[in-house]
Formats: sequence, structure tokens, C-alpha cells
Amino acid sequence: MTEPQESYSAFVGDRLLATGELRKVLLKAKQRHDGGEHHDLLIFDDQTGQQLEFDLRGPTEQMLERELPPPRSAGPGRPKLGVVSREVSLLPRHWDWLEQEPNGISAALRRLVEEASKRDPAEQRARKSRAAASRFMTALAGNLPSYEEASRALFAGDQAGFEEHIKSWPKDVRKKLEEMTRKR
Repeated sequence: MTEPQESYSAFVGDRLLATGELRKVLLKAKQRHDGGEHHDLLIFDDQTGQQLEFDLRGPTEQMLERELPPPRSAGPGRPKLGVVSREVSLLPRHWDWLEQEPNGISAALRRLVEEASKRDPAEQRARKSRAAASRFMTALAGNLPSYEEASRALFAGDQAGFEEHIKSWPKDVRKKLEEMTRKR
């Protein structure tokens, strides 16, 4: 399964300002911020629907250096494979079981995650898509007419009903939601 491209969207109120890679979106948001128009500016991660906070103050290069994620560095593990070290909390019986697995705990966990991710990938993508659209929709459309009905249709998997409930919403918000829910 391939990883989705990272994509971000900046909105000013209900209008789309920029979408694409983070650097591009931050530069557009910075322009707007420096022009004194920074109220109602929201930036979202398109894959998760999460609203993100950025400090757009200061010179552009300093802002980019501060706000863009640093390049992946060679740390413990297998950096060429993109292995990232994080803490995991498990019950003692889980640790006991993992310690009995051949090739070590990390290999066993990776194998379990790979097996789980291969089970019904279409449903997993649809679930993630619905959750992302819901987060985005709550932030930008939570006060719009038919919000609750649209939310129910979204989680019921009723695309036609969802689109019917959002048809009167602002064009850019509607387009982004349709894009987020159709790429399952």
C-alpha cells in the first residue's frame, strides 16, 4: 500500500486560499498574514482533516525554518527504511507474548501491523476519509444549515445524501468535502 502524498489546505473563512505541499500553503498564508489579513485563516492537513497551528510571524525564511518539519535524520533503527522509534505501552502478558516471537519484538510488531493493514484496506481508507472529512467539516461548517444531517449521512456512507445536505454550502468548503469523501 502506498503512502498518500502530504497535502494541506489553507482557508480564509469559507474560501480556499491554497492547497498542496506545506511549503506552498505556508507561503500563501504568510503573504496573507503579512498583508494584515490573518483573521479567519485556518490550515488543515488534508489526509487527517486536522486543523494545524503555525506561527507566521517574522521573516519568511525564519518562519519556514521554524514551521517546516526538519528532514528525517539518521537515528536509531533503520533510517533508510524510514523506521521511527516511539514508545509503546502494553500489558505484561502482551510483552511476554512478544518476547517469545522469533526475530524480536520490533519485527513481531511490524508483522502484526502489516497483517492488520492488509485486512480490508478499502474499509480502512473509507473510515479514515470519513474521520478526516468530519474534522474538517466541524471546523468550517459546524454552524451551517444541515450540518447534523450531513454528518449523519457521512458516517452512514450515504454519499448522495451527504452531497444533498451540503449543496447549499459555500463552494470551496463543499468542493473540499466532496474531494475528501470521494477519494476512498
